Parts: sequence; C-alpha cells; structure tokens
Amino acid sequence: MTIRTILVDDEKLAIQGLQLRLEQFEDVEVIDTCSNGREAIRKIKTEKPDLVFLDIQMPGFDGFSVVKGVMEIEPPLFVFVTAFEEHAIRAFEANAVNYLMKPVDEDKLADTVERVRQRIAEKKSAEDAEQLLDVLAEVAPDRAANFNEGEDAGGDRFEKLINVKDRGQIFRVEVESIEHIEAAGDYMCIYTGDNSLILRETMKDLERRLDPRRFQRVHRSTIVNLDQVRQVKPHTNGECFLVLDSGAEVKVSRSYRDVVARFVH
Repeated sequence: MTIRTILVDDEKLAIQGLQLRLEQFEDVEVIDTCSNGREAIRKIKTEKPDLVFLDIQMPGFDGFSVVKGVMEIEPPLFVFVTAFEEHAIRAFEANAVNYLMKPVDEDKLADTVERVRQRIAEKKSAEDAEQLLDVLAEVAPDRAANFNEGEDAGGDRFEKLINVKDRGQIFRVEVESIEHIEAAGDYMCIYTGDNSLILRETMKDLERRLDPRRFQRVHRSTIVNLDQVRQVKPHTNGECFLVLDSGAEVKVSRSYRDVVARFVH
C-alpha cells in the first residue's frame, strides 16, 4: 500500500530536505507540497492524502489552524515538524502521530513512518471488521447482535490473571489491578497501587500476554495501565509524566508520545 503524503512548510529548503529523506521509504509517495496553511487546507481537502508532514509556525494559518481547518472531512494522519519544542503538548492535543524536531533525525523519521504504517493498518482492520459485521448481520443476525453487544472474539487470548512467584510465595494478580510495570533486565516489577511484586520475565514476553487496548508502553522500560491514568503533566524536551490513581508518576519518553494523545485529544 502506498502512503500518499503532502509536505507543508514555508521554508523551501526544509521541504526539499524532508522530501529527500522520505525517498528511502518505498511505500511513501509525496504527492504534493505546500508553502502555507491556506494552501495546505485546500490541497488536503481535494487530494485527501493519508499523511501530512506539517510545520507549526507559518505566516497566517499555522499548523494547528490547518488541522482545525480539515476536521469537516476525514482528516489524514499528521506529523508535526518544527524547530520549537514548546508546541509538543498542543501537538498531542491534535492527535499527531509524532512530533519531529528540525533538522529531522533519520532514525526518528524511520520510527515515525513505522507508526504511520501501524495506524493505517489498524484503521484498515477496523474497516474490515465493520464490513464483516455488515455481512454477518445479513446472513446470521443473531450472531451479529452478540458482537454488537460487546462480544470480543480476540479479548479472550489475553491474560486475566498472572501468577507471580515472589519471595517464596505464589501470588495470583488480577491484570486489571495492575497500575504499571517497570523492567529491570529479565525481571519485571509489577505495581498494583498498594503492592509491588517481582516477576522473572522479559518485557517483550509480558507485552504479548497483556491486552494492548489497556496496557501500553510509555517508555523503553515501562508499561502503563491506561485505565489508571488520571492526569498528564508536561515536562521538558517534549516528555511528560502520567499521574496514576495511586499518585505515582510515570515518565513518557519522546519515543512514545503518541500514547498521550489518547488522554488529551
């Protein structure tokens, strides 16, 4: 699948540099460029791209105005590209895929493109599921009704209880009670608000056992239960902290900032 992309920046050299960096991704096609916000709104509405790389500070309509200006249609995915870190929280509010600093780092750009691919794949999966339900409603309406009432065919594959052997005892921990998890080598420290337990398991293996709709990585060594997040506190360098039900604060690194968009969008 080709990711149809528009680049928006009032600096010609910035557009040329980003376009050159994007050439390494065979599935990213730059279909147009814009030098101001008004032009961007018009072209996004007419060309309906999948992705827009958007500068924030531009004369007239800034990047956030562009996002607001296309909300009447199904908007594309946005990646903000800017020289100013102070706009990070507003970027989260606009539900941006990512927030890149100029000059754009190639590794961070590659990570961003991968996130875009995942977002598009998730959207397609949701559309496919909706079409399947439409067909199911025609041929087996009783079964379709069960799905519409909230039956989740995939949810059963994730753990409801985790057995933790700690200090010579075995504890059965209800997954929904877990507040956050921190990694230390091959050990996981599981926090349940009023208790902490040590589990010998890798982060990758534990992630496979947890429902990603509820548990998300927010740092290289931290997983958080999204249901227990009560506040988002901005921090420096595009990072922030999540305040949990227990009052604990967990740092969200810049690599996982898209998770925060769930709370401020």
